[in-house]
Amino acid sequence: VQLVESGGGLAQAGGSLRLSCEVSGLTFSRYTAGWFRLAPGKDREFVAAISWNSDITHYVSSMKGRITISRDNAKNTVYLQMNSLKPEDTAVYYCAARIGVSDLSDEWQYNYWGQGTQVTVSS
Repeated sequence: VQLVESGGGLAQAGGSLRLSCEVSGLTFSRYTAGWFRLAPGKDREFVAAISWNSDITHYVSSMKGRITISRDNAKNTVYLQMNSLKPEDTAVYYCAARIGVSDLSDEWQYNYWGQGTQVTVSS
């Protein structure tokens, strides 16, 4: 199983980035997908999740209204659109996959993880 994130980089405050995560080695259309982030000196934090059929989405309250999670099962890819970026959004962003939709923000419910993509937001 492989999850490969892309789309990170350097952005200015107020800018936008779109992260992608391509998944292989499992039947992606059966899996819930999520995004988490890890900032220096902080614990890994839930960002967003989307159910296998996109019926359910869940967002961290601190970013709600600025981010949108989506998926394309035909492309085995999950996306995270981030707008109005802030310096405090600087972190390594990880995608993850799991079965089921309970406790979507619980990282321990996710079985598969990518290597992460760095997002740096300058002020």
